[in-house]
Amino acid sequence: MHTYVTKRKLIYSVEPMRVTDWEKVQWIYADGLKTGISTFQTEVPTWQDWNQGHLPLCRLTARCDQDILGWVALSPTSSRPCYQGVVEVSLYVGAAYRGQGVGEALLTHEIIQSEKNGIWMLYCSIIRENKGSITLTEKCGFRKIGIREKIAKLNTVWHDTVLMERRSKIVGF
Repeated sequence: MHTYVTKRKLIYSVEPMRVTDWEKVQWIYADGLKTGISTFQTEVPTWQDWNQGHLPLCRLTARCDQDILGWVALSPTSSRPCYQGVVEVSLYVGAAYRGQGVGEALLTHEIIQSEKNGIWMLYCSIIRENKGSITLTEKCGFRKIGIREKIAKLNTVWHDTVLMERRSKIVGF
């Protein structure tokens, strides 16, 4: 566990997510939905659906006492055994804590934890208008691999996604 300080002098740590964190995790997910550029989902999933869609390993939160500032988790990209080390990253930071280094701390720890668990490729599909997430992933060693034009419609508006990936320099060499 590492301790961090936000730009507003809030002290927090990055720790494994607990099942009891779900209520606060879903509020942060709801914050992301409100932006209109974080996901194509239109409602927060149930715990059962969220849990089933994410790997049980590498689920992290940024925590300040009992508050959750943000979270990160991984989803498989394929059920084929040859792709077991390729995963999609989901990262959300509460509206009050964006732009304060919380996302970078979470993603940095996620990279370390994923490599400890044999994952060699982290992948993100980011709505093109979400410049903050694109900048964050680039800062953490991701590269753009392409654009999917008008891939999905949200509230009657077509959006492009930017595909980002980070190949481990440790796992799989």
